[in-house]
Amino acid sequence: MTRPHQDTSPATAPSLERSLTYRLHLLHKLTDHDSQHAYPREAGLSLSDGRCLATIGSFEPLSVKDLAQRANLNKGQASRAAQALVDLGLVHKQDDSSDARGVVLTLTENGRAAFERTMALINKRNQEIFGCLDADEQATLSALFDRLIQHSLRS
Repeated sequence: MTRPHQDTSPATAPSLERSLTYRLHLLHKLTDHDSQHAYPREAGLSLSDGRCLATIGSFEPLSVKDLAQRANLNKGQASRAAQALVDLGLVHKQDDSSDARGVVLTLTENGRAAFERTMALINKRNQEIFGCLDADEQATLSALFDRLIQHSLRS
């Protein structure tokens, strides 16, 4: 199915506040602001530590490179985040038997409990953000996000 060409010349382009990128950024900022306060209060972690813990717990075992890729961080940020979680006793770091320079990250027992709290918070925040949409709208939005992400990965 071909799609009709959309005229995006300056005269017909949406105003800044109606553009997708502007609105995605605004939604990100609004939701991150609330999450910055919710993570320490409800999960006992900073927002960035909570996101990294959720990533490790969801995809373990992970290398630092894998953590960076899955958490949308650069390798330096992922390495610092992993070390912070190790220092908190939430993540175990061991040498990777298949890569002499690499490490493997897994949750500790305390990390597993923190992961469960963090995932509960993520689910709660998702409901707070997307709860204004009915189930069909949420499914449609999810499918559209999947499509946009796949399109961007190919670009």
